[in-house]
Amino acid sequence: MNLRQLEAFRATIRCGSITEAAKMMHISQPSVSRLIADLEHSAGFPLFVRVGRGLTPTVEGRHFYEGVEGMFVGIDRLQDLAKSIRTSQGGTISIGAIQSIATIELPKAISRLYHENPDIEFVVQSRNTPAILDAVQMRQIDLGIVGREPDYAGVEVLYQTSVAYVCLMPEDHPLAGDYGPVDLEELAKKETFVTFGASYPDSMMSIDPELSDKLRARSRLSVANMPLAGALVREASVLAIADPFSAEQAVRMGGVVFRPIKQKLTYFVAVVAARREEMSREALKFVDLFGQQLQLRVDKLEKLSAAVS
Repeated sequence: MNLRQLEAFRATIRCGSITEAAKMMHISQPSVSRLIADLEHSAGFPLFVRVGRGLTPTVEGRHFYEGVEGMFVGIDRLQDLAKSIRTSQGGTISIGAIQSIATIELPKAISRLYHENPDIEFVVQSRNTPAILDAVQMRQIDLGIVGREPDYAGVEVLYQTSVAYVCLMPEDHPLAGDYGPVDLEELAKKETFVTFGASYPDSMMSIDPELSDKLRARSRLSVANMPLAGALVREASVLAIADPFSAEQAVRMGGVVFRPIKQKLTYFVAVVAARREEMSREALKFVDLFGQQLQLRVDKLEKLSAAVS
């Protein structure tokens, strides 16, 4: 007894004839007859008797059909569930993002999916990279947008890109109107920088340890995040090494500009999850949208840096 035999039996009951059942199943009439015969052999009793040109179920056949129909109701529900999952536009996407991305780039990507799919809910948090990685591994959030040089242990990378750091300075600084990259080695001899504490280690920007020491030696300002560094550049008339996304936020606030840097300091951005297989279709679509948008932004920044170099 197999599913195909039961499908033939069910179709014959519903259609009242082998011929119509064959049309419904898109197979030949002899194939339906053979499936019915095999099912009767397995069941051990006749399922139909011929009445004129048609078939009518036996008493045993009617009773058996009740069980078969109950089984197919379950299958129909599974098919409906699969369709619902396949075409679902709903669900919740929880995201943890670093501050440099959370203010401008992330809302742009969310906006697109938010308007295209009114049933999707978003839960967004702004944290630092270590906290985001921990939350992703513990399944507290679906997606993490982090800024750190790979690799990212314990999570799967869904998207990754990189872009050069820039030098953030007051708009009235003597170097603000110049072109070309600034040399941090030269600036470290005479300028004062905002530097970063233990929560933002030098390894995140691949800076030379000796150069970092020089910058710290002249610094009286140490902060834990880029937005605060940008604010201090504006208010205290100092310089800072900033990722270009945070630099753009600072520029929008006014009073500061940024210049490319001679030294190759790389800022990494990645979207991570516990496992791709566990992600919903909507979450994966968001990753694609976000990746496309961020890559366009990175390409634009690289062209801008090349133009002023």
